[in-house]
Amino acid sequence: MSTLLILASSSPRRQELIRQLGLPVEVIASSADEQVEPDLSPAEIVETLSLRKAMSVCRNLQHGRPTQGIVIGSDTIVVKNGKVIGKPRDEQEALSFLQELQGDTHQVFSGVACIDTFTGRQAVSHSVTRVKMKALSKQQMERYVQSGEPLDKAGAYGIQGLGATIVERIEGDYFTVVGLPLALLSDMLSEFGVTVL
Repeated sequence: MSTLLILASSSPRRQELIRQLGLPVEVIASSADEQVEPDLSPAEIVETLSLRKAMSVCRNLQHGRPTQGIVIGSDTIVVKNGKVIGKPRDEQEALSFLQELQGDTHQVFSGVACIDTFTGRQAVSHSVTRVKMKALSKQQMERYVQSGEPLDKAGAYGIQGLGATIVERIEGDYFTVVGLPLALLSDMLSEFGVTVL
Protein backbone atom coordinates (compact mmCIF):
# COMPACT_ATOMS: atom_id res chain seq x y z
CA MET A 1 0.00 0.00 0.00
CA SER A 2 1.31 3.48 -0.86
CA THR A 3 2.27 5.81 1.96
CA LEU A 4 -0.10 8.74 2.52
CA LEU A 5 1.47 12.18 2.07
CA ILE A 6 -0.15 14.86 4.21
CA LEU A 7 0.54 18.33 2.83
CA ALA A 8 0.55 21.01 5.53
CA SER A 9 -0.34 23.83 3.13
CA SER A 10 -3.33 25.65 1.70
CA SER A 11 -1.28 26.71 -1.36
CA PRO A 12 -2.97 25.54 -4.58
CA ARG A 13 0.45 25.49 -6.27
CA ARG A 14 1.94 23.12 -3.69
CA GLN A 15 -1.16 20.93 -3.82
CA GLU A 16 -0.87 20.67 -7.60
CA LEU A 17 2.85 19.87 -7.41
CA ILE A 18 2.64 17.18 -4.72
CA ARG A 19 -0.10 15.38 -6.66
CA GLN A 20 2.38 14.99 -9.54
CA LEU A 21 4.26 12.44 -7.42
CA GLY A 22 1.43 9.96 -7.97
CA LEU A 23 1.09 9.06 -4.27
CA PRO A 24 -2.07 9.41 -2.16
CA VAL A 25 -2.29 12.97 -0.81
CA GLU A 26 -4.36 14.59 1.90
CA VAL A 27 -4.25 18.36 2.39
CA ILE A 28 -4.49 19.85 5.87
CA ALA A 29 -3.74 23.58 6.03
CA SER A 30 -1.33 24.58 8.77
CA SER A 31 -2.23 27.31 11.24
CA ALA A 32 1.39 27.74 12.39
CA ASP A 33 2.67 31.16 13.39
CA GLU A 34 4.97 32.43 10.63
CA GLN A 35 6.92 34.98 12.70
CA VAL A 36 10.63 34.18 13.06
CA GLU A 37 13.57 35.63 14.96
CA PRO A 38 15.16 38.51 13.01
CA ASP A 39 18.71 37.06 13.10
CA LEU A 40 17.96 33.84 11.18
CA SER A 41 19.59 33.23 7.80
CA PRO A 42 17.28 32.69 4.78
CA ALA A 43 17.97 28.92 4.90
CA GLU A 44 17.15 28.86 8.63
CA ILE A 45 13.93 30.82 8.03
CA VAL A 46 12.50 28.42 5.43
CA GLU A 47 13.62 25.32 7.34
CA THR A 48 12.20 26.64 10.64
CA LEU A 49 8.86 27.57 9.09
CA SER A 50 8.59 24.35 7.08
CA LEU A 51 9.13 22.28 10.22
CA ARG A 52 6.77 24.46 12.26
CA LYS A 53 4.00 24.01 9.67
CA ALA A 54 4.50 20.23 9.56
CA MET A 55 4.59 19.97 13.37
CA SER A 56 1.40 22.02 13.71
CA VAL A 57 -0.47 19.57 11.45
CA CYS A 58 1.12 16.57 13.24
CA ARG A 59 -0.12 17.85 16.60
CA ASN A 60 -3.64 18.31 15.21
CA LEU A 61 -3.58 14.75 13.84
CA GLN A 62 -2.49 13.38 17.22
CA HIS A 63 -5.48 15.04 18.88
CA GLY A 64 -7.90 13.79 16.23
CA ARG A 65 -8.17 10.58 14.28
CA PRO A 66 -4.96 8.55 14.05
CA THR A 67 -3.51 8.99 10.56
CA GLN A 68 -0.37 7.21 9.44
CA GLY A 69 1.70 8.96 6.81
CA ILE A 70 4.34 11.59 6.15
CA VAL A 71 3.42 15.20 6.92
CA ILE A 72 5.13 17.65 4.55
CA GLY A 73 5.62 21.32 5.37
CA SER A 74 7.13 23.86 3.01
CA ASP A 75 7.96 27.55 3.01
CA THR A 76 9.31 29.87 0.31
CA ILE A 77 10.96 33.28 0.54
CA VAL A 78 12.63 35.64 -1.91
CA VAL A 79 15.97 37.19 -0.91
CA LYS A 80 17.82 40.09 -2.55
CA ASN A 81 21.13 41.35 -1.19
CA GLY A 82 20.42 39.63 2.12
CA LYS A 83 16.98 41.21 2.49
CA VAL A 84 13.99 38.87 2.79
CA ILE A 85 11.03 39.79 0.59
CA GLY A 86 7.87 37.97 1.65
CA LYS A 87 4.28 38.17 0.45
CA PRO A 88 3.04 41.71 -0.19
CA ARG A 89 0.39 43.09 2.18
CA ASP A 90 -1.35 45.04 -0.60
CA GLU A 91 -1.00 46.27 -4.18
CA GLN A 92 1.27 49.16 -3.18
CA GLU A 93 3.73 46.84 -1.47
CA ALA A 94 3.57 44.40 -4.42
CA LEU A 95 4.57 47.26 -6.71
CA SER A 96 7.49 48.26 -4.47
CA PHE A 97 8.71 44.63 -4.32
CA LEU A 98 8.64 44.40 -8.12
CA GLN A 99 10.50 47.71 -8.41
CA GLU A 100 13.18 46.28 -6.12
CA LEU A 101 13.53 42.99 -8.03
CA GLN A 102 13.15 44.10 -11.66
CA GLY A 103 16.25 44.17 -13.84
CA ASP A 104 18.33 42.25 -11.31
CA THR A 105 19.04 38.81 -9.83
CA HIS A 106 17.60 37.48 -6.57
CA GLN A 107 17.44 34.14 -4.79
CA VAL A 108 14.44 31.99 -3.95
CA PHE A 109 14.72 29.69 -0.93
CA SER A 110 12.21 26.85 -0.42
CA GLY A 111 12.34 24.73 2.71
CA VAL A 112 10.89 21.23 3.07
CA ALA A 113 10.16 19.32 6.28
CA CYS A 114 8.93 15.72 6.51
CA ILE A 115 7.57 14.11 9.69
CA ASP A 116 6.51 10.46 10.01
CA THR A 117 3.28 10.54 12.03
CA PHE A 118 3.91 7.01 13.34
CA THR A 119 7.54 7.25 14.50
CA GLY A 120 7.88 11.04 14.88
CA ARG A 121 11.03 10.96 12.75
CA GLN A 122 11.85 14.31 11.10
CA ALA A 123 13.91 15.48 8.13
CA VAL A 124 14.41 19.12 7.12
CA SER A 125 16.23 20.64 4.15
CA HIS A 126 16.04 23.49 1.63
CA SER A 127 16.80 24.37 -1.97
CA VAL A 128 17.99 27.67 -3.51
CA THR A 129 17.46 28.97 -7.05
CA ARG A 130 18.77 32.21 -8.58
CA VAL A 131 16.25 34.19 -10.64
CA LYS A 132 17.01 37.06 -13.04
CA MET A 133 14.00 39.30 -13.58
CA LYS A 134 13.64 41.41 -16.73
CA ALA A 135 13.85 45.18 -16.56
CA LEU A 136 10.24 46.38 -16.37
CA SER A 137 8.50 49.68 -17.01
CA LYS A 138 6.24 51.17 -14.34
CA GLN A 139 3.24 50.42 -16.59
CA GLN A 140 4.23 46.74 -16.91
CA MET A 141 4.58 46.39 -13.15
CA GLU A 142 1.25 48.15 -12.54
CA ARG A 143 -0.54 45.92 -15.05
CA TYR A 144 0.95 42.82 -13.45
CA VAL A 145 -0.12 43.93 -9.97
CA GLN A 146 -3.63 44.68 -11.29
CA SER A 147 -3.86 41.08 -12.53
CA GLY A 148 -3.99 40.06 -8.85
CA GLU A 149 -1.39 37.33 -9.29
CA PRO A 150 1.37 38.89 -7.14
CA LEU A 151 -0.71 39.36 -3.99
CA ASP A 152 -0.31 35.92 -2.37
CA LYS A 153 3.23 35.17 -3.54
CA ALA A 154 6.67 35.67 -2.02
CA GLY A 155 8.45 38.42 -3.94
CA ALA A 156 5.13 39.48 -5.54
CA TYR A 157 5.40 37.23 -8.60
CA GLY A 158 4.45 33.73 -9.68
CA ILE A 159 6.81 32.05 -12.15
CA GLN A 160 4.18 29.45 -13.08
CA GLY A 161 1.64 32.07 -14.18
CA LEU A 162 1.74 35.46 -15.89
CA GLY A 163 4.97 36.07 -13.94
CA ALA A 164 6.73 33.73 -16.36
CA THR A 165 6.77 36.66 -18.81
CA ILE A 166 8.90 38.81 -16.47
CA VAL A 167 11.55 36.19 -15.62
CA GLU A 168 14.60 36.33 -17.90
CA ARG A 169 16.33 33.19 -16.61
CA ILE A 170 16.80 30.91 -13.63
CA GLU A 171 19.79 28.98 -12.29
CA GLY A 172 18.63 25.98 -10.28
CA ASP A 173 15.42 24.09 -9.68
CA TYR A 174 12.28 25.59 -11.22
CA PHE A 175 10.02 23.98 -8.60
CA THR A 176 11.94 25.72 -5.82
CA VAL A 177 10.64 28.99 -7.28
CA VAL A 178 7.08 27.64 -7.57
CA GLY A 179 7.22 26.66 -3.89
CA LEU A 180 7.87 22.92 -3.53
CA PRO A 181 11.20 21.48 -4.77
CA LEU A 182 10.07 18.06 -5.98
CA ALA A 183 13.55 16.57 -6.59
CA LEU A 184 14.57 17.45 -3.02
CA LEU A 185 11.26 16.18 -1.63
CA SER A 186 11.55 12.84 -3.43
CA ASP A 187 15.11 12.39 -2.04
CA MET A 188 13.85 13.17 1.46
CA LEU A 189 10.90 10.77 1.12
CA SER A 190 13.29 8.00 0.12
CA GLU A 191 14.89 8.38 3.59
CA PHE A 192 11.48 7.34 4.99
CA GLY A 193 11.27 4.36 2.66
CA VAL A 194 8.85 6.13 0.30
CA THR A 195 9.81 5.73 -3.36
CA VAL A 196 8.41 8.04 -6.01
CA LEU A 197 9.99 6.24 -9.00
